[in-house]
Amino acid sequence: MKRQIFTEDHEAFRQTVRTFLAKEVEPHYEQWEKDGIVSREAWLAAGRQGLLGLDVPEEYGGGGTADFRYAAVLTEEFSRAGVAGLALGLHNDIIGPYLTSLATDEQKQRWLPGFCSGEIVTAIAMTEPGAGSDLQGIRTSAEDAGDHWVLNGAKTFISNGILADLVIVVARTKPEGGAKGLSLLVVERGMAGFERGRNLDKIGQKSQDTAELFFNDVHVPKENLLGELHGAFIHLMTNLAQERLAIAVGAVAGAEAILEQTTRYVKEREAFGRPLARLQHVRFEIAELATECAVTRSFLDRCIEEHAKGELDAAHASMAKWWSTELQKRLTDRCLQLHGGYGYMNEFPVARAYTDGRIQTIYGGTTEIMKEIVGRSILD
Repeated sequence: MKRQIFTEDHEAFRQTVRTFLAKEVEPHYEQWEKDGIVSREAWLAAGRQGLLGLDVPEEYGGGGTADFRYAAVLTEEFSRAGVAGLALGLHNDIIGPYLTSLATDEQKQRWLPGFCSGEIVTAIAMTEPGAGSDLQGIRTSAEDAGDHWVLNGAKTFISNGILADLVIVVARTKPEGGAKGLSLLVVERGMAGFERGRNLDKIGQKSQDTAELFFNDVHVPKENLLGELHGAFIHLMTNLAQERLAIAVGAVAGAEAILEQTTRYVKEREAFGRPLARLQHVRFEIAELATECAVTRSFLDRCIEEHAKGELDAAHASMAKWWSTELQKRLTDRCLQLHGGYGYMNEFPVARAYTDGRIQTIYGGTTEIMKEIVGRSILD
């Protein structure tokens, strides 16, 4: 079925993204995978191409459009190319909204031009060794010291943790406040006491630097409070719908790409003197997966439209996130099986998709958390 949600301008932008991938990403990706990190030049190239800060006002060097469909196009093309390491979606769709909606005019002048040029790479630090989805378990604390905060604690599984120049840290600023005693503090590269641990060794997304971060008596200026004091919980909840939708967009595009590649493979690969595609079992597998993708795509496109109008609620974003990522996980496993032994070889895209995509049902809120949110919206 022909998709109806994109205009000619969106499709022109899609071609721009594909050109960028072919020139600036794909030729270098294998080396980034070996290095465990992408080149900073790739971030600067993305900035020059106008791929950073799509919704940031033009006065700061951004694209000046609040139309999420452009972000969806960018995510789709990166997912189809299988290049998860260059985390533009994290930068644009997850961290960007905090800066555009919560930063003061002075903070915007300081941070947004570099955000859009690629000179400032960003991260958000929520997860701790003992606290994941449960914000009430956060122990990283910030003590009021007059003109600054004294920040202490540790974070883990932080995407862009090694490269990041600006980290939005979720910290406890009111010890007795529970989830409502948290604030967002911006820690910048070079602040005394801010240390990075190891670049974590993951099963997939090898080129996406994921790190431990440590804060030892870091003096964070009061000017680096982002949003309302003790208001982090509300700020985080406000932006989660877009984060989860963005993950769903990538999941469906990635699933569709692997299905296309597998369809070509079973047409070409022969067994028992004929193509695999001639076997009824294989045809049934492809038919089932194609149907699941088509049905999911229809729902997801509706969610994209709703979000572009500012009308997507948390429950439907959670539905999209858990269903799409579980589909991606299930589909990739079945497509790898159809490849036989070749599917286990890294030279085949399905092998990397299998390991790269496994995190999708975990980060941004696990499938179980998503179901809990949906269930509460129906039953509470």
